[in-house]
Amino acid sequence: MTSLGAVFRPQCPPEQLREVTLAAEAAGLDQLWLWEDCFLESGIATAAAALAWTERMKVGVGLLPVPLRNVAIASMEAATLHRLFPGRLILGMGHGVQSWMGQVGARAESPLTLLREHLDAMRALLRGERVTTEGRYVRLDGVALDWPPAAPAPVFAGAKGPRTVRLSGAAADGTIFEASTTPGTLRAGLRLIDEGRAEAGRTGDHHVVVYMSAATGPGAEDRLRAELARDGLEMTPGPGAAGDASAVAKAVELLADAGADSVVLQPTADEPDPVGFVRFVAEEVRPLVG
Repeated sequence: MTSLGAVFRPQCPPEQLREVTLAAEAAGLDQLWLWEDCFLESGIATAAAALAWTERMKVGVGLLPVPLRNVAIASMEAATLHRLFPGRLILGMGHGVQSWMGQVGARAESPLTLLREHLDAMRALLRGERVTTEGRYVRLDGVALDWPPAAPAPVFAGAKGPRTVRLSGAAADGTIFEASTTPGTLRAGLRLIDEGRAEAGRTGDHHVVVYMSAATGPGAEDRLRAELARDGLEMTPGPGAAGDASAVAKAVELLADAGADSVVLQPTADEPDPVGFVRFVAEEVRPLVG
């Protein structure tokens, strides 16, 4: 069965997170996803709070930009949350929006090299290994976590371009696709993931998460059309869905049929009712999705 999630967008002030999180848990939402877009809200701080307020729901962070974090610190943060809330954290890493990375003096000359080195080191640290590496960007000298996760802790990668998608297959445990993804582009992406996994000799599960823009209620089509237009996308044909639960569920099913393991509904940035949106996803869309 495809897991269904919703995004708490960081355009909402942090003080709204608790109400949205509690509503999502009470409604039975599978996953609540958080973002770390510059310069809005911290992914780790919000994830820790959301996990502490809930008991069942999984909380995803998609994505943490690796140029902003030393891999040892990122791994310590991840391990701490995995031990505090076993089996409930989904952590995605990405190379970051390059213009934002430039603003903070963290832009890498080769974002793909940095992401690959970070993923390799982070996954090893979370396995409890002692890591020594002298990469172009990641350098560790006999580093091991004193409190690694007690159980396997997968690390996902956000990907869009072909090289990054292929890298996610080779070096990550799952891939997160952004909301511009259509069923056709998802199928093409899965082929690239398989190529990366084959080249790296990877076996086992590789979980695929796909964001999907969604809007419901009064003005839904206009809000979604405007949001897509800001990203240079057309509404029809195009990604996302606006309307009632049936219309949204049909779009979710298309992504699931194309290979998505989790579909995460992304409200528009101007969503007027974030609490109502997570309830809509859990209580109205979820029963219609196989």
